Amino acid sequence: MKIGVIGLGLIGGSIFKDLKKLGYDVIGVSNSQSGENIYKDYEILKTCNLVFVCSAMNKTLEILDRLENILSPETVVTDVCSIKTFVCKKKRPYKFVPSHPMAGTENKGFENSMEGLFKDAKWIITPVFGEDEYLVEIIKQLGAKPVITTAKEHDEAVALISHMPMLISQAIFKTAQENKLALEIASSGFRDMTRLAMSNTEMANDMINMNADNIQMSILKLYKSIGDLTNSDYLDQINKIKLNRQSMFI
Repeated sequence: MKIGVIGLGLIGGSIFKDLKKLGYDVIGVSNSQSGENIYKDYEILKTCNLVFVCSAMNKTLEILDRLENILSPETVVTDVCSIKTFVCKKKRPYKFVPSHPMAGTENKGFENSMEGLFKDAKWIITPVFGEDEYLVEIIKQLGAKPVITTAKEHDEAVALISHMPMLISQAIFKTAQENKLALEIASSGFRDMTRLAMSNTEMANDMINMNADNIQMSILKLYKSIGDLTNSDYLDQINKIKLNRQSMFI
């Protein structure tokens, strides 16, 4: 199997490195990177059986359109965008299966990509026109655990566990910035709470703009949860939350 990876940032670079280690014939397409099996011309992808599109979200639709004039109808294509509804609206002449690996760091770029990034991570697949067994198998070989759902359910869920937390992280840092003493004495708790404020700026902007409705709904739910906690037996509620959280990661 020949596999192409478009965009060699943190996610694409990590997929590229893992596939090379697994022994696949893998080629990368990148405007910023160079090296063995890395090209700038999309035409090199003509002979690929599977293509990962790992570009910024605001560039993904343009790339998917461009591939329509290059790939065969039998080629499987997936993207890695953290929002799924916007890529699912158009039927493609190739086998398009949208997906999203739930892995990453606050860093960006090929220099921060790594082997093993996807080990034990969930990898969401939101098939619109059918699944693909080869893609599922590759995802498993990358060490991830495939989860099948709809694009709508995916976007609602990631707003709660990823996009809203990133926004809250940025808001916490912005608020604390106004107090010099707070920044001087800040320690591990503040560092952990604001780690997501260091997220890739372009990615963060795309998340906020492209999943705004779900993020706003998530913030309203957060307000309600804060109200529920402050209007009840706080210690009992916190203990229940701690137990539920612990059970998630066992």
